[in-house]
Amino acid sequence: MGDGPRPAGPTAPLLIACALGIERFALRRGRDRAGGAPGPVSVLCTGMGPRAADAAVTRALGTGRAPGTAVLAAGFCAGLSPGMHPGDLVVADETRGTGDPTVCTGSELLAEALARAVPGRTVHTGPLTGSAHVVRGHERAELRATGAIAVDMESAATLGAALRAGPRPVAAVRVVVDAPEHELVRISTIRGGISAFRVLRAVLPAFYEWHRSLPLPRR
Repeated sequence: MGDGPRPAGPTAPLLIACALGIERFALRRGRDRAGGAPGPVSVLCTGMGPRAADAAVTRALGTGRAPGTAVLAAGFCAGLSPGMHPGDLVVADETRGTGDPTVCTGSELLAEALARAVPGRTVHTGPLTGSAHVVRGHERAELRATGAIAVDMESAATLGAALRAGPRPVAAVRVVVDAPEHELVRISTIRGGISAFRVLRAVLPAFYEWHRSLPLPRR
């Protein structure tokens, strides 16, 4: 991608959905530092789990928010692929929940923007699968066998609810906090969690670049 002038960004808002208060705190800290948002940006804390995410996004998009609002699911996840580390980034090319997979918008561009925003961090792109509970042991291996590279509890439900409310750009970006060789039960998780928090705090410029690249909403 060149460094020349960019077209004017979309006028529709960007809704960033996360599950946990600590994720919202990281994203809001990042928003204070980033500046340069191409349009109205809000961070929605949905609560934990697919049902909570579905309900919160449905409410948010049904309260007069502008049609075509872009929705981006963000937060932490568990990596499924060997060699992943806390602080790695996952960009979904699709999310998988209970229904058909949801194809994400502009995943390649988003991955490139994240590599620039958080230099030195590995960015993985692939299917992000959903779960209604924390995944451990044999379940991790079973999900990896489906081709998924990471798992979280809210992204698939978030994007599914967003598209039920109307056509719009959707994406999901997660920061690995738990990986096959770095499971949450280990003491080193504290260090990994701090690393993941710092990465999540730094991603907003990439989110804005993705949002700015989207086609103008239809009138």
